[in-house]
Amino acid sequence: MKIMISDSAEGGVFAPLASGGTVFDNVRVSSEGTITLPYAGTVNVRGNTLAQVDKAIRKELKGSVATDPQVHSELVGDLSGSVLVAGAVKAPGRFSSLQGPLTILDAINMAGGPLMEPHLINVVVRNGKQAYTVNYEDVLEGGNKQVAPRSEIIVERARQRFVAMGSVKDPGLKDLPARNPSLLEVLGSVGGLDETKADPQGVFVFRVNPEPKAGEPAAEVFRLDMRKPESIFLARAFQVHPEDAVYVTNAPVYEWNKIISPIVQTIVLGRTINRL
Repeated sequence: MKIMISDSAEGGVFAPLASGGTVFDNVRVSSEGTITLPYAGTVNVRGNTLAQVDKAIRKELKGSVATDPQVHSELVGDLSGSVLVAGAVKAPGRFSSLQGPLTILDAINMAGGPLMEPHLINVVVRNGKQAYTVNYEDVLEGGNKQVAPRSEIIVERARQRFVAMGSVKDPGLKDLPARNPSLLEVLGSVGGLDETKADPQGVFVFRVNPEPKAGEPAAEVFRLDMRKPESIFLARAFQVHPEDAVYVTNAPVYEWNKIISPIVQTIVLGRTINRL
């Protein structure tokens, strides 16, 4: 709570109202429903309205340390009605819902917003034993929900990754460039095929189905020949899934060069030594 106390008497313990009075910030309400203030001592506020709290404080002060005390109190935080936001946000913390019910977007925005792209974020909302998970991009697209008081919102990285291997310019474990990206977008995000060694007819996508249903394969391999003009349209239509592996084979001439280059270097070195 925030409590302001003023006194009409000059030179009193509390500043006059004209100068803003004496302000006590962050007055905590105990589990027993009491507050403690200088000169007023312990005041019971359980079940009282703000006006009743003002009256109770004024009663404790009047005639003892203040001639005509004026009291104004307000709620600035309410742990019982707050929402905790943690994880991959800029300013995690507990946020009050005193101004009205909070939604998922409200709470995350109050925490400074997420640290990653929307499609790379999962939002876990917990309230007691109940919990559900939603992708942040779904929240932005109309899936925003109201959050009950005392809820916990955990912002975490979604498993939206793929592996790029072989003759691409930037191989490695990567985040998907978008939600439900095409093969063309995925290849573009790793710099495309390495023109010095890639075999354009050897673009493969390996996919594992962790829980195959009856009649479905446990693993699938897709191959695209990028030499054909229509392959660009096929690559744009083909959707890459999380945990897919994209592999581009080396061109035969590059493999030949890997074998022949050490031999040529050895011959050249031998001739140089003989000349010496």
